[in-house]
Amino acid sequence: MALSESQIPPDAQHYLVCGIEDCERNCQFYCNPCHQPMCEQCKDEHQKSPKTKNHEVVPYRQRKHQIPVVKCSDHPTKDIDILCDECNVPLCSKCSTMHVHKGHSFTDLETIYTEKSVACRQEIQKIQTYFMPTAKTLQKEIKMDATEIKAVMDSIRSSMRDEAKTLKKLVDEVTSDNIEQVNKMEESLKEMLHSQDKTYQDYISYLEDLVKQFHGYLSSTQLQNNPIIFSLSEHLKIRPIPETTKPVPPVFTAGQYSKEDVAKLLGRVTVPDTKPENRKIKPMETAVSTQLKPTGKQRKQDREKSEVKQSLSLSLSSSVTKVREYTVPGVNRVYHVSLDKSGRLWGSDYEGNLVQTDLQGNQLQKIQTSGEYGYHTGTQDGDLIYIDKINKVINRIALDNTITEFIKTDSKPDSIHSSHINGDILVGMYGKVTRYNKKGKEIQNIQRDNKGQELYSYPIYITENINGDICTSDLVKHAVVVVNKSGQHRFSYTGQGSKFRPWGLCTDLLGHILVCDHHSDTVDLLDQDGQFLCLLLTKQQGITCPYSMCVDDENNLIVGQGISNILRMYKYLQ
Repeated sequence: MALSESQIPPDAQHYLVCGIEDCERNCQFYCNPCHQPMCEQCKDEHQKSPKTKNHEVVPYRQRKHQIPVVKCSDHPTKDIDILCDECNVPLCSKCSTMHVHKGHSFTDLETIYTEKSVACRQEIQKIQTYFMPTAKTLQKEIKMDATEIKAVMDSIRSSMRDEAKTLKKLVDEVTSDNIEQVNKMEESLKEMLHSQDKTYQDYISYLEDLVKQFHGYLSSTQLQNNPIIFSLSEHLKIRPIPETTKPVPPVFTAGQYSKEDVAKLLGRVTVPDTKPENRKIKPMETAVSTQLKPTGKQRKQDREKSEVKQSLSLSLSSSVTKVREYTVPGVNRVYHVSLDKSGRLWGSDYEGNLVQTDLQGNQLQKIQTSGEYGYHTGTQDGDLIYIDKINKVINRIALDNTITEFIKTDSKPDSIHSSHINGDILVGMYGKVTRYNKKGKEIQNIQRDNKGQELYSYPIYITENINGDICTSDLVKHAVVVVNKSGQHRFSYTGQGSKFRPWGLCTDLLGHILVCDHHSDTVDLLDQDGQFLCLLLTKQQGITCPYSMCVDDENNLIVGQGISNILRMYKYLQ
């Protein structure tokens, strides 16, 4: 069953059948008076017929569009088919003869309808080819911005809580010191009072002995040598009562502070005095021109400008083949994937589920963590280390599956990578990258370039290249930031389009840098100096929302996507 003209989108590529009965050839022409689509053969016969030889037959795209059939209210047997130019009122042919329209000019309503239909279809095409795709792109950009804003705000909230914990800890330490001082004061006063108590106890004992002595004198029956007769005055010299001082207790003076005073001690969130940039809307002319095929001359110029890059791109992309795919059970979406020394996979999602699987996709163990992005990595020793973001700790899972605390960080960690060169641990944190040696001792902090500019904002994935370069995906800067092993900035890669959202990244044995572009749904391939080589994987190869990836020992690229818990494995190096 053929579609009616109103059912066919204006930009659709469809097969229109000739309208002459029993003819099923392709329609190429249109008879305007008959409103009949025709093939070339039927058109020739139509123009040869005496009855229709004067009919206007035009190419199908130049046809007049048939107006809806509407009967005239004043002349019910007549169709409305003309427009009074002076009155701007649709009329039938009989109405045009009435006195009220005498001397007026008229236009064929079908001609007007055709012109307006063409204009309307052009507007529909503009909406479908430019306005709608552009609006959807901006909408997608807004959703990505919302994700990034949430990540930044979560990090700010976390920093606030950490700062408050630090302040509380300091308050507790000062309070503890003050209480210890009070305890010492109390001990000193107690010792003084104890000494005074002993003084009076000794004096009371002396008086009691003296009383007994005098009673002895009085009860004696002997007069000879009795002190009461011969030397009483000497014995009546009683020692005076000892003098002591009354202790002066310390006084507590409460601190004078307010909520504002406490607020001054803590950091605060401010809105930068920066005018927001308008979202870039591609001009319609540019959008339309990009849909046009380049000329032979343009293609030749493009080939000459990128001959080396293009040949490398072809040699790589032509060899990309999907080897297999399998599921990581126990996770919703694969935000990060890493390999341990046994070749087993570890996959994780944004909710902190960390799962180890064998190469057949069978779950071996599952751990609940507080990580989000690139928060686990295999070590030279065959262990796996992962981030406990809430407690600011890096834990180690040994081969016997025992978990121990390995490193305590000063800031909240976000991403981690264990060097395959020397075993160092690289940790991405808000605003910096910190290097620890194999034993967990901090040995390097990377924060600024040689001009004093901040290198990092929010490094959510981190890896190391074969030359020792440290590569990070920065969620806020929208860039892959690369520094050498000394921490000197080498380059930043900001993608191939107007927007770039780097997520998971890794390197291979040739020093290539591979990075997921969450915005364009591609995997970009760079050389170790940051030169773009090609789009290794695209939507056309079935990639949607690439989030994470790693390269195994056999040069297979393993990609995790943000839409499912399915991993895909590709062979791209021969």
